[in-house]
Amino acid sequence: MTVSIESLDHEGRGITHVDGKVIFIEGALPGEKVTYSVYKKKPSYEMATLREVAHPSYMRVTPKCPHFGVCGGCSMQHLEESGQVAVKQRVLEDDLWHIGKVRAQSILPTIHGEAWGYRQRARISVKDMSRKKGKVLVGFHERRSGFVVDMHRCEVLPPHISALIAPLGQLIGQLSIRERLPQIEIALGQDVNVLVLRIMDPLTPADEDLLRAFADQHKVQFWTQTKGPDTVHPFYPLDAPPLNYTLPEFGITMPFKPTEFTQVNPVINRLLVRRALALLDPQPGERIADLFCGLGNFTLPIARRGATVVGVEGSAALVARAISNAEYNSLAHLAEFRQADLFQATPESLAALGHFDKMLIDPPRDGAAEVIQAIEAHGPKRIVYVSCNPATLARDASQLVHIHGYTLKAAGVANMFPHTAHVESIALFEKP
Repeated sequence: MTVSIESLDHEGRGITHVDGKVIFIEGALPGEKVTYSVYKKKPSYEMATLREVAHPSYMRVTPKCPHFGVCGGCSMQHLEESGQVAVKQRVLEDDLWHIGKVRAQSILPTIHGEAWGYRQRARISVKDMSRKKGKVLVGFHERRSGFVVDMHRCEVLPPHISALIAPLGQLIGQLSIRERLPQIEIALGQDVNVLVLRIMDPLTPADEDLLRAFADQHKVQFWTQTKGPDTVHPFYPLDAPPLNYTLPEFGITMPFKPTEFTQVNPVINRLLVRRALALLDPQPGERIADLFCGLGNFTLPIARRGATVVGVEGSAALVARAISNAEYNSLAHLAEFRQADLFQATPESLAALGHFDKMLIDPPRDGAAEVIQAIEAHGPKRIVYVSCNPATLARDASQLVHIHGYTLKAAGVANMFPHTAHVESIALFEKP
């Protein structure tokens, strides 16, 4: 059956209707006429893959990556970049209206940058396939599968890191623990490239020699992780520069450990921080809250503008890192940090933090429902909400607007993850 694609869903899949049932088709674009193969049937919908495009969209492009369609890392390489951005903006606006029953008074210009080689953080899998394929596979998982893609490059990783995929497979194939090394975490800084090896058995002296030789040849630093994040330690070389990223506009350098959360796209992160600070407009003498502050990504730029800022974060390790980063950037006199589980926030716990003139909220995908519910009549006059999930942003926006009396002044997207369906967004709320 040939069908016409009506729109895209929030995962970048084409949507059509057949006999009253919704069909989601991976790889199809709006306006196209396509045929498809169903891989999952439910009473009200079906999931399908694209078979043939009878009439292509003008936005369709040839994917740059030879693994696209098999690898589960990217879902939108077949869609021209401006089209990807337009889809994400529509997802944001649709969620705000259909979930939150709110509309922004103005739409912010999209934040976007380089679409290839942007990813400075990644977690890649390792699978010993030497018995079947004669090699160790290093890469991302296949789409809808636990298998590892037999890949030799990745277009969203920086070229010098993409070029290490095959050599890493060859290296691990020589290790005694190749069956006990399931994962490599990549963390790139200004002056060092870190590879964290998740190892489930000790390295032998011969293994250690191989790792040292690889690190010297490819200019990387190996770390090892035996269990949880607390077991991450540098292995070689021990005199490598520390991991850090910079926010040059604010004169800030942020050291971090390879397993601590930082944004994967440092260029877009800088632009997002600039946008957030422009909307928040911190002034000397103001007291501002930065909730879910992490290691201080927004906190320290706020302090640099002269405001007093209180960062609140649930992770004790990140609070310690944020305090250290404030001291490193000579901002400890303006930035203080507190540990608190914001998913358990109450009006009393929020009030105990004191009065805030303004607030920035940057929660994980679950959003900030408890924080929003805890805001009372004396809440801040201005809130900037940075979101990685437009659905939970829309839910929280509904509470802010319809219950707490805020106005959604502006909202827009940041294309933090080009070629994926991930939607990063930012919204400004104000009280009259």
